[in-house]
Amino acid sequence: MMAQRTEPVVVTIDVFQKGGIQWKQFNLDTSTASSSPPKPLLIFTPTVPGSYPVMLFCHGFFIRNSYYSELLAHIVSHGFIVVAPQLFSNGLPMFGCEEIKFAGKVVDWLAMGLQPLLPENVEAKLEKVVLSGHSKGGKTAFSVALGYAKTMLKFSALVGIDPVGSISKCNVSKTIPEILTGVPRSLNLNIPVAVIGTGLGPEKANILFPPCAPDGENHKEFFNECKPPCAHFVATKYGHMDMLDDETPGAMGTMMSKCMCKNGKGPRDLMRRTVGGLVVAFLRAQLDEKCKDFDAIITDPDLAPARLDDVVYIPA
Repeated sequence: MMAQRTEPVVVTIDVFQKGGIQWKQFNLDTSTASSSPPKPLLIFTPTVPGSYPVMLFCHGFFIRNSYYSELLAHIVSHGFIVVAPQLFSNGLPMFGCEEIKFAGKVVDWLAMGLQPLLPENVEAKLEKVVLSGHSKGGKTAFSVALGYAKTMLKFSALVGIDPVGSISKCNVSKTIPEILTGVPRSLNLNIPVAVIGTGLGPEKANILFPPCAPDGENHKEFFNECKPPCAHFVATKYGHMDMLDDETPGAMGTMMSKCMCKNGKGPRDLMRRTVGGLVVAFLRAQLDEKCKDFDAIITDPDLAPARLDDVVYIPA
C-alpha cells in the first residue's frame, strides 16, 4: 500500500520525452557460455552508475522482441533495466503454457545471470522486479504474476499493454490458461497493476482477420478483474500494434505490424511516447512513491501526446 501523498500535483510532460539517463542495448544468446539464458534476450541497461528496477517485457503473438526497441529505449532512459526475452525462436509461437513457463525461467535466470552482464557500478534491484507485456505477452505477464510459472523472485508491479486473453470469447477459441473469469476484481495478484489499452484494438482491419484485441478479451476485461491499486488508460485513436517501431523488418513483421490489426492514423511516435510515459509515471509512483507525474496525468490526461480516455485509478 502506498503512503499518503504529500507532493503537490504539477503539470509535467517529462515522462513523455526520452529521459536523460544514458543506456545501451545488447543481445544475449542461449549459447553464451558464461551466463546462458533459457531464451534469447534483448537487454536494455543504463550505463550511468546507480541501482535500477528490472522489468521483464514479454512480446506479443508472433512478434519479435526487437520490434519494441523504441518503446523499451524510452523506458530505460528514465532509469530501468529492461529484459525482453524472445519466447519463440523458430517456426510457430508456442501455445498453451509453454511461453509462460519460459518467461518464468527467465525470471529465475535474472537472479544469477543478469548482474554480471551489467556495466560497472550499475546494479539490478531484484527486490523491485516488474512484469510487463503486450498483446498475448500481456496475458503471459499476468499469468506469471498469478503463479502459473513458479519463480524464485517476487514481483512489485505489473503493466499490461493492450493485453489479450484470447482471439474471441467463443469457447473453442480460448487459450490456456483461461485467466479471465468475467468476475470483477477476481484476479488474485496482490501487486499494483496498470492496464493500457487501445481504442481501435476491438475493430477489424479487414475482412480477412478478426479483431486483434476483441471485446471481452481485451484491456477492459483485464482492468475490470484487477484488484486495487490498479490504473486504466485507453489511447482512443490508436490500434493494437501502434506502440511497435515504425520499421518491423521482414514479411512477417510487416504483416503483423501493418496488416493484421487496425492502426491509427497518427504518428506512432506519439503512441510510443504515451505508453512509455505512462509506464514510467506509474512505476515511479508505485515503486518509489514519486507520485507527481502520475497524479498529474490522472488529473489531466491531455498531458499525454496521444489522446487518452477512460482514465481511472483505484487506490488500495
